Amino acid sequence: MASFFTALPKTLTLPLPLTLVLGSKSKPNPKKASPMEGQKPTSRKPRKPSYGASRRSVLKKSFNQEQVMFTAPLSDDPSVAIIGGGMAGLTCALYLEKRGVRSTVFDTGIHGLGGRMGTRVIDPQPLIFDHAAQFFTVGDPRFAQLVDEWLEKGLIRQWQGMIGELEVGGHFNSLPSLPPRYIGVNGMRPLADSILSQTTLVDVVRPCWISKLDPFNGMWHLSENGKPQGQYDAIVIAHNGKCANRLLALSGLPLVARQMKKLELSSIWALLAAFEDPLPIPFEGAFVKGVDSISWMANNTKKLLHLQNSGPHCWTFFSTAAFGKRNKVPQFIDWENIPTVTAEKVKEAMLAGVETALGLSAGSLNRPFYTRVQLWGAALPTNTPGIPCIFDPHGRAGICGDWLMGSSLESAFLSGMALANHIADYFQSGGARPDEFAVGLHAEFQPLEGHDIGQFPGLGSKKMDEAQPYQLSI
Repeated sequence: MASFFTALPKTLTLPLPLTLVLGSKSKPNPKKASPMEGQKPTSRKPRKPSYGASRRSVLKKSFNQEQVMFTAPLSDDPSVAIIGGGMAGLTCALYLEKRGVRSTVFDTGIHGLGGRMGTRVIDPQPLIFDHAAQFFTVGDPRFAQLVDEWLEKGLIRQWQGMIGELEVGGHFNSLPSLPPRYIGVNGMRPLADSILSQTTLVDVVRPCWISKLDPFNGMWHLSENGKPQGQYDAIVIAHNGKCANRLLALSGLPLVARQMKKLELSSIWALLAAFEDPLPIPFEGAFVKGVDSISWMANNTKKLLHLQNSGPHCWTFFSTAAFGKRNKVPQFIDWENIPTVTAEKVKEAMLAGVETALGLSAGSLNRPFYTRVQLWGAALPTNTPGIPCIFDPHGRAGICGDWLMGSSLESAFLSGMALANHIADYFQSGGARPDEFAVGLHAEFQPLEGHDIGQFPGLGSKKMDEAQPYQLSI
């Protein structure tokens, strides 16, 4: 899904960024050069990052840093580094290729690309869980073209199962079938692989955690804990949260860093649970109302294996943002290794929330034989500038992501496409008129509304009045 930060106070006065000019032909005086000017990136092992650093200290570093001003000509065959391999980053790579631009995608994913397009398969049963994006809808014709391609390839289908809203005590309201709801036939992750399969000019490096960005001789030099990861004409930040903030804090991109810092993100717990017997529930998915620990529940077995009538029954439960914030563990802890005490506490609270939502007495829910909890620490945006992308032409750096326009798969696609075309136009201009290509560096943010698990264009419109009420008999 895509750490919670407090919004910047409107009265905060930001210092004007200093200017640092970088050109390939300049020979700076080492005695007078600024800390960043013309220095060759070092491969020495960097100091261990201080994970206890306060947000205030990171803000100070971000806003007082010098502004990179590239003056060197662009390469004849420019390339772009894209940090983040979710929907926005992969779409950016795809559309850069459509414009003839090479790129390299760096992603931290151990199991695969896709970010919140995540599907977890647990062998040997096997158990299958969509543990991030649950489904998506379509509202924009440009995204509809990609969705049509996925349909033709058999990668997705309409989710025909009953979904709706579940209120405390088992009061269920079925939502109308329009707009169509789409799911991955084999989960969401193959959609990311499909995007990548359309490219020949895109390289992927994973798992890789880019830890430093160095401007030198008109290029961006990337490194992972001191290990060089190549040099590029431009960079794209296609992820967010504390890791992105730390990366940008000393990058020489104060305007970009400031916009990223304005972003507020929710935290969501996911509980993956497998039951021996089916739960006595007629629906396949439900937005849960009025329960502190649960905001969504879905039957993965019915959704993804709709023709299977036997075997384990796999459910995904998501917490509310409030529950996620209250029970969040430190961000530097590996999400794959949640402390046992915390994991048990979260699991029991969420299972109890399921009982409350369904109107079951405490302890009466069948116990799952398999459970796993995962914290999406930087889950979904709660505010947005409402623009497709951000680009600093002087620093040759941009941002894409769903949070720039909303919190949906469609928003991520549109943002990646917009930034790719913008960078390609900038390259085509030769970089001679940089100010004409500045986008979103001063955009104001507004609160973002939607479900705790994201936005679904078209869902929740006037057709909601047509919802059909049910009282669960369990």
